[in-house]
Amino acid sequence: MVEWTLRNVKRLIIAVTGFIVMAVGIAMIVLPGPAVIVIPIGLGILATEFVWARTFLKHAKERMARFRKKAEIS
Repeated sequence: MVEWTLRNVKRLIIAVTGFIVMAVGIAMIVLPGPAVIVIPIGLGILATEFVWARTFLKHAKERMARFRKKAEIS
């Protein structure tokens, strides 16, 4: 039988919550709603436990900063 530690349970809850929030955000791309806000929130939740999400969120922030800087110049 699989032994569940408190850390594993916490990690599972964070993963499920993060993926649900991300799925809702992705659905908001075609449905009415603030997808641009909800998707990074889902990534932020996932980034608390997963390095790949932290890296992806970091790259997304850098791209947004470059986009904003480019928009200010134009």
